[in-house]
Amino acid sequence: MFTLSALVARTGEVPPAEQAVFRWVNGLPETLSAPMQVTQLLGILGVGPIVAAAALILRLPRLAGAAVAVTLLKLAVERVVWNVLDISRARPGVTEPVVHVRGNTPASGAGFVSGHVVLVTGLAWIVTPYLRGGWRIVPWIVVALVCLARVYLGAHNPLDVAGGLGLGTAIGAGVALAFRLPGGRSPRDEARS
Repeated sequence: MFTLSALVARTGEVPPAEQAVFRWVNGLPETLSAPMQVTQLLGILGVGPIVAAAALILRLPRLAGAAVAVTLLKLAVERVVWNVLDISRARPGVTEPVVHVRGNTPASGAGFVSGHVVLVTGLAWIVTPYLRGGWRIVPWIVVALVCLARVYLGAHNPLDVAGGLGLGTAIGAGVALAFRLPGGRSPRDEARS
């Protein structure tokens, strides 16, 4: 997902189909502005340390370390995207002829990839194995809402978000493997190991 999104974003252009999706989401009713501004906060950098602190309180040290690792990798990898891969497609405030930029959303600067989405997706990958039953879907609902919020607020085009999903998946899955997080086991298994 990241690679395909990056190939399109690297051109700097926003294809017509992507523009149509952006305009539809960005054009949703203004009454969603306040809830979407709050929702996007679930993808800010401070969320990783909050997950790590909660994991320490619950005596889940591998999860705590994984949350810190996801946060640090998000910072490092997005800089690789911008500086090494040289993918710096601008935000919709520059690429779109009509855009509703809401809240404190920057109208210019690098748009590819969405760092909010990278972080929240990576965290969802490491947190989900610790949840049971219907709770396992909650991190992914958060991911979907953050994706929607970033486009609605005018921060990113849809492929910026798709690239963030791909990059966040790579980071989260890689960290889960590196930290040997549980698959289908009980979180208590970590405390015993």
